[in-house]
Amino acid sequence: MYKLLRALLFRLPPETSHYLTFTLLRLFYHLPGASTLTRSLFARHPAPLPVTVMGLNFSNPVGLAAGLDKNAEYVRPLADFGFGFLELGTVTPRPQPGNPKPRLFRLPRQAALINRMGFNNVGAGKFLVNLAAQGKPCPLGVNIGKNRDTPLEQAADDYLAVLNSVYRLADYVAVNISSPNTTGLRDLQQEENLDALLRALKNEQAALADKYGRYVPIALKIAPDLDDTQIAAIARLVLEHKFDAVIVTNTTVARPGLADNPLARQSGGLSGRPLKELSTDVIRKLHNRLQGAVPIIGVGGIENAQDAWDKLVAGADLVQIYTALIYEGPCVAQAITRGLAERVRASGCATLADAVAQARQQKAG
Repeated sequence: MYKLLRALLFRLPPETSHYLTFTLLRLFYHLPGASTLTRSLFARHPAPLPVTVMGLNFSNPVGLAAGLDKNAEYVRPLADFGFGFLELGTVTPRPQPGNPKPRLFRLPRQAALINRMGFNNVGAGKFLVNLAAQGKPCPLGVNIGKNRDTPLEQAADDYLAVLNSVYRLADYVAVNISSPNTTGLRDLQQEENLDALLRALKNEQAALADKYGRYVPIALKIAPDLDDTQIAAIARLVLEHKFDAVIVTNTTVARPGLADNPLARQSGGLSGRPLKELSTDVIRKLHNRLQGAVPIIGVGGIENAQDAWDKLVAGADLVQIYTALIYEGPCVAQAITRGLAERVRASGCATLADAVAQARQQKAG
């Protein structure tokens, strides 16, 4: 059924089909019993696979990556697709339109996307109004960024402002310093810049925890286009500043496997299947540095349970998908969760964490 719908939607420009699909879904949710019907269609056989990461309890380890619901408009229907958690945003202090269109491109043969959206969003004020109206059907992360016209030397001010805004409603906050579509943003991953930013964020987190009587974890989202020296520096700094998690990875500016695709010349970040090995390699390298002291959320090229399992064995504690939802449809999160649950049963272990630990030991030799 979804393949037929996808064929129709793919006749439209990517942003048009996205807007049409989710606008209709949101309108559908105003009908009585819509949520129950959605769950019966898309999550018929929910697999119990609870995990605890960052001090938060998740019904399953499969989350939605940031970028799909930038403005906290579709929380309820997305949760009913069977995700264990949703990451919303990226949200910036002030509204901004993002980069000029066209800025999103499909590569169906490679099950990939190229985007240069540029943090288009309604701004923190409207985002919070939307989020408060949606409720909290599952754990919600909020991905935060800086405005395009904020100088890099003032970037921390933007991150602190949004952290203050969303802290009360978020279950965790993701700090996005790795999008390739905001000029200069990735310079924040350089050691000196990152040290200052992480220190400022952790100080603000402590003050907000005292203010609200509630500790909200902070995760750092990094790029896949890092060398070993940069990965080592990031590992040292997240340990030093006691960050709560690292999200590995954002999209890539590289074009693996796209030599014969004319769209490879488009600027922007590549997501989907071609990113899979690159992101898994960064997960593995970072995990070797962190040794489990800081959780990792693995994202990049996950299409099925095997891909998710590979990320977990490489060092991830949770996983996220985005592009697979576009190509595989609304049942993909539950399909991945069921596949992981089958892995746990086959291992003879009681929990996913135990099954993953066993697989890591076997792989180590």
